[in-house]
Amino acid sequence: MPSRALAVYDGSGIDGGLYTRVNGWAQSAPHWLDELIKVWSALGLGLFAVFMVYAWWRARGADSVVMARVLASPVIVVLAYGVNSVLKSWVEELRPCAQIPGSVALETCPTAGDWSFPSNHSVIAFAAAASLWFVNRRLGWVAGLFAVLMAASRVWVGVHYPHDVAVGALVGLLVAVVLAPLAGRCGPLVDRMRAGALRPLLGPGELPVVSHGYASYSARRH
Repeated sequence: MPSRALAVYDGSGIDGGLYTRVNGWAQSAPHWLDELIKVWSALGLGLFAVFMVYAWWRARGADSVVMARVLASPVIVVLAYGVNSVLKSWVEELRPCAQIPGSVALETCPTAGDWSFPSNHSVIAFAAAASLWFVNRRLGWVAGLFAVLMAASRVWVGVHYPHDVAVGALVGLLVAVVLAPLAGRCGPLVDRMRAGALRPLLGPGELPVVSHGYASYSARRH
């Protein structure tokens, strides 16, 4: 196979020493801690779906810009994943658990073809967290904390280098930061959808408040 100008293949020269140190911590850690991190690493992405459902539920009473960003958040995650898949196929970096002698993976080490750089888990987690930040600042920060834990867990279980998760986080953040604000421009479309058959799912939006004979709209900050 002809080499590519930016192919990494063996990422151990970048931060293999740091990976080995973290892998050593994992090997000497209590079994219950390794198991907890292993389960989180395998199943934790589901929590970000829960965050999105919660954001949708709250947005039913928010303005249409907020709802538009909520509806766009899973689409942004899918697009970020697509961008990451292109990078993976371009670089084709071997997994550290398959490259570094003495390393131990807490889950099955992916075979060649399931490349390491960048980390899909990190991309998904950070794209979701950043998208939600544009919906609700507090929810975005909470999701961001769990995104950091997800990225760290991928190194701890031994299937990624630190630079894999760092670049994955960057890809997720960049895609979300570009697309989430643009999604807010679809607010008028959400208004039309709320006036139709999808109103039960999208909610009424901000409801009018009658005060002194005049109708005004309550401002709800999310």
